[in-house]
Amino acid sequence: MQFFLISHTAWSFHREKIAAQQNPEKVKKLVVLTARVHPGESPASFICQGVIDFLVSQHPVAQTLRDHVIFKIVPMLNPDGVYLGNYRCSLMGFDLNRHWQEPSPWAHPTLHAVKQLIVRLSQDPVGLEFYIDVHAHSTMMNGFMYGNVFEEEERVQRQAVFPRLLCHNAPDFSFSNTSFNRDVVKAGTGRRFLGGLLDDTSYCYTLEVSFYSYMTAGSTSPVPYTEDTYMKLGRNVARTFLDYYRHNNFIDDNKLQIPNHINSMEVLSQGRHGNGNGNGRTSGGERGAERTNQSITGEY
Repeated sequence: MQFFLISHTAWSFHREKIAAQQNPEKVKKLVVLTARVHPGESPASFICQGVIDFLVSQHPVAQTLRDHVIFKIVPMLNPDGVYLGNYRCSLMGFDLNRHWQEPSPWAHPTLHAVKQLIVRLSQDPVGLEFYIDVHAHSTMMNGFMYGNVFEEEERVQRQAVFPRLLCHNAPDFSFSNTSFNRDVVKAGTGRRFLGGLLDDTSYCYTLEVSFYSYMTAGSTSPVPYTEDTYMKLGRNVARTFLDYYRHNNFIDDNKLQIPNHINSMEVLSQGRHGNGNGNGRTSGGERGAERTNQSITGEY
């Protein structure tokens, strides 16, 4: 796993391309995660922090992910807006998440740079597989995702796998709130634009989390989010990549160096039940749930 500043992306791109050509068996998957394109959505920063803290930790799941996946993380797409205390716009008054189609290097410099990075990564032999843009939602509860709509049913089913796995790993994530759409008003968002730009093996999502609260399994009362629970959701997002790549046989179960107690069904049962908000944790007919008996679960 590698983290790079935008100024270093050209060198990192060249280095990874040479490495992939020299040792094809060591080719890794590539994931891009961005946050705070809307500066007022501060929970996104805590989720992003949770992802980073977990990935750089010595936890065996994190070590396995670093061996197999390259993560490129941009924690703050709108730093000027954050500095000024804006809720949605940049220094120049633009909603950056409506300008992915034609970002200007002078009006939307961070967006322009990140789009160029993603375009280059999409041409890398490694192949960009995931783009996730992290937001916070002002009306809905729990964590949930937005995805894209495609004509091919098989691609639609593949796109649902990751949020279903996350639903099993995170008690505060709701698959029933997750939706897939092609609203015209969202055409300029990162999720919509990149979903059309990248090939059919890539997945683009918006990850949303409530500003306020979530419903836990069997509860009738909402639980307020805290900085810690936002970061825990970030950790759960990170470890879901291991479940995903094991499900797709990219990571060999027989070669995992993970203690047996982490796979225990006793721990797994803590995160398997639906929540009061219709989390949708069912086991029948869900492609993403076929291997949940081997999910890496517990408190991270």
